[in-house]
Amino acid sequence: MVSAATRDARTGVPFTAHHPLGTSTGHLVELRGQWDLLVRRALDVSTLAVEIAALSEPEFVTLCDWLGDAGRGLPFRFVSVHAPTKQLAMPEDELVGRLAALPAAIDAVVVHPDVLQDPARFRPLGRLVVLENMDFRKGDGRTAAELEPYFDALPDAGFCLDVPHAGSIDPTMGVAHDLLDAFGDRLRHVHLSSVDGDCHHVPLTPGDEEAFGPVLSRCRDVPWILEADLPRR
Repeated sequence: MVSAATRDARTGVPFTAHHPLGTSTGHLVELRGQWDLLVRRALDVSTLAVEIAALSEPEFVTLCDWLGDAGRGLPFRFVSVHAPTKQLAMPEDELVGRLAALPAAIDAVVVHPDVLQDPARFRPLGRLVVLENMDFRKGDGRTAAELEPYFDALPDAGFCLDVPHAGSIDPTMGVAHDLLDAFGDRLRHVHLSSVDGDCHHVPLTPGDEEAFGPVLSRCRDVPWILEADLPRR
């Protein structure tokens, strides 16, 4: 369970009071691939929103099979799937076909722009595709200028603001505000956590609570997806 002690430093309102709040299954590494158990753990955080993360292609294949049986009964109001970013082997057209065949209960599919070979191949997916901004380790997709060509190729795509990724590029959060200025009308959901020096997602720190507050205040109308446990205090 998450802690209600973690608060927006500007308003004093608990981050966990945001509606809707949910979690990504991606940080539950000990349960990776065990989709029934991952969903149960996500329900401990919220019944409102979830991101089901298949970060490797083999995981994604098993997730597609599982969603074929369970997808219609998922007990969340908002469900996103994180498309694979590692161990990519299947042709991109096949990946697009598998994404198109996901159950109608899936509201969004998060993709990393830096792994797309031909972004235009994803255009038939329309609003289902959601592009995520990248962290400082990546060579593309980090800023508004770098994301613009991807949105040009995918005019109906949505945007997922990964707040700590933006903070890794610019700790003043200017990059995050630039991203919202450019793509805020596409915003579908937010990724929220802190990151360590290697950009691994970790529980939100007090310093990041304060730094992220003004950015999150611009994102009140979309789900916030936790990519790490919130700290207990």
